[in-house]
Amino acid sequence: MSAKEELIRPTINRIVPYSPGKSSAEVMRELGITEVTKLASNENPLGPSPAAIEAMQRAASEVFVYPDPLCVDLTDKLAEMLDVDPEGILIGRGSDEIIHMMGLAFVNPGESVVYSAPPFALYPITTRLMDAEEIATPHKDFYHDLPAMLAAVTDNTKIMFISNPYNPTGTILTADEIAELMERLPEHVIVAFDEAYFEYVDAPDFPDTLEYVRQGRNCIVLRTFSKIYALAGLRIGYGIAPPQLARPLKQVREPFNVAGIAQVAALASLDDPDQVRRTVENNQKGRNYLYEQFDALGLSYVPTQANFIFVDVGMDSQECFDQLMRRGVTVRTGDIFGFPTFIRVTIGTPEQNARFIAALTDILQ
Repeated sequence: MSAKEELIRPTINRIVPYSPGKSSAEVMRELGITEVTKLASNENPLGPSPAAIEAMQRAASEVFVYPDPLCVDLTDKLAEMLDVDPEGILIGRGSDEIIHMMGLAFVNPGESVVYSAPPFALYPITTRLMDAEEIATPHKDFYHDLPAMLAAVTDNTKIMFISNPYNPTGTILTADEIAELMERLPEHVIVAFDEAYFEYVDAPDFPDTLEYVRQGRNCIVLRTFSKIYALAGLRIGYGIAPPQLARPLKQVREPFNVAGIAQVAALASLDDPDQVRRTVENNQKGRNYLYEQFDALGLSYVPTQANFIFVDVGMDSQECFDQLMRRGVTVRTGDIFGFPTFIRVTIGTPEQNARFIAALTDILQ
């Protein structure tokens, strides 16, 4: 081992950096094409609220000033909308940063973190960063296996991550299932309800996890402006927790962590009464269209409650990805999640969905 290698914390070698896939610009340069339909990252194809764009333009001249480190206006707005204590709200650079803060604030080396496999990438990254033990319980038919996750909890388990809707499959856990989990889970375990896609859910039995926060239970609800509010490029999300759990997170929060432009864009998005409605309507229509097309092609898929669909294309997912890319469409391969014949495709606009289906049909035929 070299002297430089000895400087590195050993646990860092366990971390595999997150791979976002190829950008549209990279694909266009590689293939010499002028247009790419990106359906790989679960972004909102309709873009941000016009009110958010106007707010960002007004705020642009103030970028020489440090942003509000406490995000007071946005915190107060969310507290009012969600009927929660503002002391329990934490704004971060996407909900990803709050996951990172949870590791810093709560997890000691040797303690364990429980999540479903396949996981969102930040769960194992945060666990390994803290030199903690990963306990990844396999999914059950594309759903969290809650009995297995409960059975995996030990005396040194600190956090359990619940992705609801579940990325990458789009399935949900119901209110009754979450109620049973909260009843059985030991008090020393903090539950992180990762609800990045909750606004897309139309199932009537989706849980109201904020009620557990209001009760002061050991849980944190994670949400984001990246998806339905289409502010992914600004990196802004939030967590809601009982104040006693939010305080240590604020202690490890970096100063001025959320850009001022991101704060005003988020505020304006919340004030737009049509942003969520128009995005949900587009998503539902696109979902139904893709279901019909997959059925016509004889492809099996996982019914989704999010803005993406996990579909078995019956061929190597990397090969499917390469061929779609050459036709100007990018998706996410399923092999990285342990499903070598699946792809995850974001539900786009009608035009984007049609282009994807035309390319996929051409490949499969």
